[in-house]
Amino acid sequence: MARFVATVRFTDQGIKSIRETTQRAAAFKTAAKRMGVKIVDIYWCLGPFDGLLLFDAPDSQVATSAMLYLAAQGNVKTETAEVFSAADVEKILQGIGGK
Repeated sequence: MARFVATVRFTDQGIKSIRETTQRAAAFKTAAKRMGVKIVDIYWCLGPFDGLLLFDAPDSQVATSAMLYLAAQGNVKTETAEVFSAADVEKILQGIGGK
């Protein structure tokens, strides 16, 4: 499974119904599980973005499907990146070859 991080920004619709944000997050976690995505953690933030999702997906196509599903609800916009652990980076570096 690959790991991804997504920053979240509320839309106008999401702000208008902010009191339901935790219920929406729980519903998304359930929907994501049905897609084969494991939500590792969900955070609400102060600063340049309103939230952060940390999740595992089998590949980038499944991750993209999950983020499109979330965005289609109309409450948030996301930006997503694949992230790598130190162990992952060690394996990547082995593929560089040479010194």
